[in-house]
Amino acid sequence: MRKALIVWGGWSGHEPEECAHIIRDMLQEDGFKVDLEPTTEAFADPSIHDLSLIVPIMTMSKIEKEEVKNLAAAIESGVGIAGYHGGTGDAFRDSVEYQFIIGGQWVAHPGNIIDYTVQVTRPDDPLMQGIQDFAYRSEQYYMHVDPSNEVLATTTFNGEHAWWIDGVTMPVVWKRKYGHGRVFYSSLGHVAKEFEHPEMKTIFRRGANWAAR
Repeated sequence: MRKALIVWGGWSGHEPEECAHIIRDMLQEDGFKVDLEPTTEAFADPSIHDLSLIVPIMTMSKIEKEEVKNLAAAIESGVGIAGYHGGTGDAFRDSVEYQFIIGGQWVAHPGNIIDYTVQVTRPDDPLMQGIQDFAYRSEQYYMHVDPSNEVLATTTFNGEHAWWIDGVTMPVVWKRKYGHGRVFYSSLGHVAKEFEHPEMKTIFRRGANWAAR
């Protein structure tokens, strides 16, 4: 049986505990044995090297050097990591080693909660199969991203809330490798209710299963 670890905490506005339970139920339905931990101390445990998947939900927060070192080693050895929105893409702002794993870092969401479109750029990829461009209402993440990411979906800023980024196309969903480990990230999912959005939920679910060893 595949084993997954969800580490939740950080800024409460992203409803980390509620989202952790949603993802736990999703992964259990897909055949995973899932453990939940509410502290980054879990990342320092040598047993994470035996996992199939790690899901960090830790917006902002701090990670100790020994924790991120062990996490990076586990991913490099083949453990998968999957995450979404700020729980993964805006966690541990002062840890460049963690950002190197994920392949990006949040820097802004002009206009806060707004309507925008997610454009599917790789409809041929199994993670995006059957999914077409879709409307979405949430924070539209502006991120600094790794050029080695394999981008599966993007969004385009219209400049209404920050005129100087009018027309900028920004990755929303990507996958990548970190050593032997698979990394999946989606910037969708500001709060727990967004998991009710069918495309958002399907993309994350497929991405987590793809990343898992």
